[in-house]
Amino acid sequence: MRTWNRAVVAAMCAGLAATLAACGGGGEKDPDAGTNGVGKLPATKIESRARQAAVSANSVRLSGTLVTKGATYKLDMRLNADGGTGQVSTKGSSFELLRVDKELYLKADAGFWSHDGESGGGGGAEHAAGKLDNKYVKVPSGDPSYQRLSGFTDMKLLLDGLLGLHGKIATGDHGQVDGVRTIRISVGTSGDGGALDVSLEGRPYPLRLQRAGGAGVIRLAHWNDSFKITAPEKGHVLDYGQQIPETP
Repeated sequence: MRTWNRAVVAAMCAGLAATLAACGGGGEKDPDAGTNGVGKLPATKIESRARQAAVSANSVRLSGTLVTKGATYKLDMRLNADGGTGQVSTKGSSFELLRVDKELYLKADAGFWSHDGESGGGGGAEHAAGKLDNKYVKVPSGDPSYQRLSGFTDMKLLLDGLLGLHGKIATGDHGQVDGVRTIRISVGTSGDGGALDVSLEGRPYPLRLQRAGGAGVIRLAHWNDSFKITAPEKGHVLDYGQQIPETP
């Protein structure tokens, strides 16, 4: 009986030891196991792979906060090679942008259009703003606002301007962005020079960008999720004239 008990205990101990070994009891688990492998590359290579993945993509959803030239913009845009569509908010104003090829449209409520008339525009301005309420207004290509507003709808222009860390890049921690495993690369000890979280699953797309100097945090998602952009129906488009009011 004692011999049998010793045999049973020995077998149980051996099984337990094998289970612990399989669960990583003999060492730390490799954080790059089962990933696309970019986490093991030097930081400069990770950045290069992320940029290559981004520029070869056909579409992306870009959202977050962008600080530029002293103004803060909150963006939620879907972009592809044909244009973009989405919402921009700044200084308490919010408007929608839609660009199909070179045709740019802006849609906002009456409050947006009447902001220039608040200091004495009178009933005429309010009446005009009422007509424009939640209608698409075509922005003339020669309008001073066209270049700035169309920039929010240009996938290549935005990615070229946003991606790329300037300075000595170091590899940071593994983490997650919206449930996707990532590796972080950054400039500066705390990422104060900018940081980029790159996907460790599938193609190494950039998923989160922290801009240097507190200039905003941008999330990039739905890479290559194709969608179609179409111009608004004619009945929903109004012509403001040669020049729209100064936009925020």
